Amino acid sequence: MTAETSQTLDRGLRVLTLLADTDHGLTVTELSNKLGVNRTVVYRLLATLEQHALVRRDLGGRARVGLGVLRLGRQVHPLVREAALPALRSLAEDVGATAHLTLVDGSEALAVAVVEPSWTDYHVAYRTGFRHPLDKGAAGRAILDGRRPDDERDPGFVLTHGELEAGASGAAAPVLGVSGIEGSVGVVMLSETVAERIGHRVVRAANQVADALR
Repeated sequence: MTAETSQTLDRGLRVLTLLADTDHGLTVTELSNKLGVNRTVVYRLLATLEQHALVRRDLGGRARVGLGVLRLGRQVHPLVREAALPALRSLAEDVGATAHLTLVDGSEALAVAVVEPSWTDYHVAYRTGFRHPLDKGAAGRAILDGRRPDDERDPGFVLTHGELEAGASGAAAPVLGVSGIEGSVGVVMLSETVAERIGHRVVRAANQVADALR
């Protein structure tokens, strides 16, 4: 802890991190032990975070992340979109297909940034805000693939055909190594198959997006 930092703020952020890493919540005693501070300090931290709806406590006294975090999370999408756009534009122009960044939203895949190529006569219409199940479509499948251990993943990218739209094919690669972000970069095009070279180009774009977000 340096002189320029706030110990109280640091502890509050650590509380949120600890709660975000558990599905069943934590008691005051458990938080006290993990933070290495007394229970009185934890009570004050939780009370402050509750006032801002960032933490909630159930009837059993276990603290969990509150719905206020969702309001903050909504503001993350524009920042992520802005960081990803240069790589998506380059991908769309190189491949001649609609490029997109997709993030996890609950049990669904949510397109948060879409770039269409400027020089093609036609391309697949794919809109920001489009949702689909994680286990369908290249974007969702790539995200699921990114959750697997390195030695069990597909060779960097996922190719699909006709899973979300008849006649359309997709290629996507997971965005890896970015704390707090689980997503994929991909393209969608009207074709029966997707060449492997496009899959490798998508991987490069996903790595560029990851670098921009780190």
